[in-house]
Amino acid sequence: MNQKAAAKGTFTGWHMFAIMIAFFGTIIAVNSLMAYYASASWSGLLAKNTYVASQDFNLKAEEAREWASRGFKGRLEVDAESVRYQLEGPAAEIDALKSVTALFHRPVGYRQDFELELKKDANGIFTAEHALASGQWIVDLASVEHGKTIYHQATRITISDTSP
Repeated sequence: MNQKAAAKGTFTGWHMFAIMIAFFGTIIAVNSLMAYYASASWSGLLAKNTYVASQDFNLKAEEAREWASRGFKGRLEVDAESVRYQLEGPAAEIDALKSVTALFHRPVGYRQDFELELKKDANGIFTAEHALASGQWIVDLASVEHGKTIYHQATRITISDTSP
């Protein structure tokens, strides 16, 4: 048998090298694409204990349905320098509130978190002056009177950079 004919169909180290480059190159390319999409599309969420947070989810959802059935509804307006929160609901409970506590935190990280007390300006309208950095914030608003939570709302907002 001819030596050239035998060498033509032989699987060599270069063939294996090409297969490994193609295999791992595909895996690296797909993982890089998925990492890009994940970081570009979702800002993340920080929970101190994800298990406990998942257990509390149904309870919080039930409380939100209860407040909605009683007519509570809150609307938050925020700009770079002030916060305004309008709370609608049963008149007697809204009248009794003196303030609303707003906890501002970033979706990922905790270094810029702060708490702000919104004082009552008019019936159901609570305001405060505070400069906010641009970017995404989760605002956790709570109306508590005599240790009882009257209404709670969490919302995500985006403050646009207003510099020219």
